[in-house]
Amino acid sequence: MNKKIAIIGGGNLGSAIAEGLIQSGFISPGQILITKRNIATLRSLEERGVLISKDNADALRFADLVILAIKPFQVKDVLNGLKSDFDKKRHILVSVITGVSTGDIREMLNNDLSIVRAMPNTAIAIQESMTCISARDVSEEQLSYVKEVFEQLGRVVIIEEKLMDAATVLAACGTAYAMRYIRANIQGGIEIGFDATTARLIAAQTVKGAAQLLLQKNTHPEQEIDKVTTPKGCTIAGLNEMEHRGFSSSLIKGVVASYDKILEDNK
Repeated sequence: MNKKIAIIGGGNLGSAIAEGLIQSGFISPGQILITKRNIATLRSLEERGVLISKDNADALRFADLVILAIKPFQVKDVLNGLKSDFDKKRHILVSVITGVSTGDIREMLNNDLSIVRAMPNTAIAIQESMTCISARDVSEEQLSYVKEVFEQLGRVVIIEEKLMDAATVLAACGTAYAMRYIRANIQGGIEIGFDATTARLIAAQTVKGAAQLLLQKNTHPEQEIDKVTTPKGCTIAGLNEMEHRGFSSSLIKGVVASYDKILEDNK
């Protein structure tokens, strides 16, 4: 397997993957090819050495590992146009498309190609993604290589494919949930006296630090909460008020609503 990587689809996620791979140093920019109809939006990547093309078939000629990063409604047309170009002995297809299963892809291609589903998030551009991976008919060597690629871009967990829709909610939608919390924290910070820039720094770094505590110490959130909640203190007063207003309940309901929307769209 060559180390070149092709990305079909140069939208936000495809470009973020390319950006992250460049920053990681895992491969050189010249070992990445990315395709898009409007290549004008890829000029900044091209200037850094990434190869760009309007022709999706160029991706299959260029690399053994092909990442499919297009919109769900585009999948059928794109794969129909590439059916004859896939070589099951050579190519691994990695799909980062929401709601499209490996079975769906296999049916569209009518080919027992090695297929991996990966669900990263946009933090992949700064090598801080949480990427969930499931695979179909791939060798240990192939899966190991795909895992290695995404490990350059953050953390990776291998899951069953039946959990991929749920992974989309926690890992991809979850970025937006976290941003909304941070935004609300900034607004609260401004109300109690900080300017917007300082409030943003404090809110973002505090969330980053809280997440790192859980990841590095492998503790439960409640353990860390207990450390900062003193009897009759300001922290517990704030937490209790948030809970009275439905903070945890609304977040859980939001997660479930996003999941239900994916299931509804897949019917």
